[in-house]
Amino acid sequence: MRFELFIARRYLRAKRRQAFIGIITAISVAGVAAGVASLVVALAINNGFRQDLQQRLLGSTSHISLQRVADDGIKDWPSVMDRLAKQPHVVAAAPAIFEQVLVSRGPRARGAVLKGMIPKYERRVGDLLGSVVEGSADALEESDQNPHVSQNQRDPSTSSGQAMGHPQSEDSGEKPHFSQNQGEMGHPKPSTPATTADGASAGTQSPDSLESVQARVAAMPPIVLGQDMADNLGATVASVVTLVSPQGELTPFGTVPKYTRFRVVGIFHSGFYDYDSSWAFTRLSDAQRLFGLSDLISVIEFKVDDLDQADAIAHEIEDAAGKGFMATNTLKQNSALFKALKTERLITFITIGLIVFVAALNILISLIMMVMEKTKDIAVLMSMGTRKAQVRNVFIAQGVLIGVIGTAIGLVLGYALSYAGGHYHVIHLSPEVYSIDYVPFAPRMVDGAWVAVFALIVSFVATLYPSWSAARVLPAEALRYE
Repeated sequence: MRFELFIARRYLRAKRRQAFIGIITAISVAGVAAGVASLVVALAINNGFRQDLQQRLLGSTSHISLQRVADDGIKDWPSVMDRLAKQPHVVAAAPAIFEQVLVSRGPRARGAVLKGMIPKYERRVGDLLGSVVEGSADALEESDQNPHVSQNQRDPSTSSGQAMGHPQSEDSGEKPHFSQNQGEMGHPKPSTPATTADGASAGTQSPDSLESVQARVAAMPPIVLGQDMADNLGATVASVVTLVSPQGELTPFGTVPKYTRFRVVGIFHSGFYDYDSSWAFTRLSDAQRLFGLSDLISVIEFKVDDLDQADAIAHEIEDAAGKGFMATNTLKQNSALFKALKTERLITFITIGLIVFVAALNILISLIMMVMEKTKDIAVLMSMGTRKAQVRNVFIAQGVLIGVIGTAIGLVLGYALSYAGGHYHVIHLSPEVYSIDYVPFAPRMVDGAWVAVFALIVSFVATLYPSWSAARVLPAEALRYE
């Protein structure tokens, strides 16, 4: 094969009588390089979107969720969670409540998903609390030192029932649905300063004073909002927002929506528009009071050590939980999205791969013209004893060399562009449309290998007809008039 490669290299480097052939050969190399580079970049973008989406989904939320089929809440959840956390492949477990609410601030309002959770457990199954960019999520910790918690424990009379004008006895033992120093149902409680034995007022501080307002705001339950939601509402850290639960409460005046005011203590930015625009976090106890769930939770979340077996692990957790429970995993819930990405990857490969086919046509044309130009040389070689197979291999080697050179240039160019695009985030996107704010690049070596094999196969196929034509040259006919 050294003989064929030697002649093929000489043919590629030699000056030709027809410069047009050299131009077509250069275009062929450039075409293969452009096709390979385009495929590498396109596959890197597709892989980057898939990886980024999967990482954000799996990093921001739990891998497996367990809930009741009847959606009636999970009772005695601490013992259930502790028991299921010991299942194989389960790394962490966390209780949570998910409910739809209406968040408003002044004239602005929007729907949101409120998640009630316990931060020390939530951080084990998701990373959203770690993405707080303003304020802090520390106020979400359940603690006796928290003024709101201690107020609820000391004064159970601040329920919605009292807010509607139906006071409760302090020793009635009835647990309030939710509480706030102001009236929860839109009817503010009157301020009645304590009086001494002689009838003099013992409290001289006005309820409208700055200190009183600050005390009431500090006593409100804390909440962490997504950045896009906060921007839409015009809320900042220390702002007050109102959450309205769609689950109404039956009163003598009819069904009245339950709502409470929350104090914004933090704003998170995950980079995932769906979370940043529609998610909010609060304490589990505050969510239970708002939705009237007593000590129930709606879901137990799990993080596992092997995502590839998430479906099987979910079935094991479901069986261990017992009858009436249903487990789902994040990958299965978003399977349609990942299937769409795979389909897009295939279509991208096919459409951009047409560039390589165009380059293969250039290789075909340049080799045909090369055979026409080198007919006399071929006849001389064959008259000196060169076999037809060797002549055929000369032009196959020439076409494959064009493919190899173009493929090498394309791989270097494609990986360089992918690295630059992924490192510097040169292409920005609208997060409202694409859920992320830049184009992610994630080139893989295996993709480059497949692209190289594809380009070389196409280049080889393009050489078959020209090499076959060269092997059919008859020395006597070619040299008759020389």
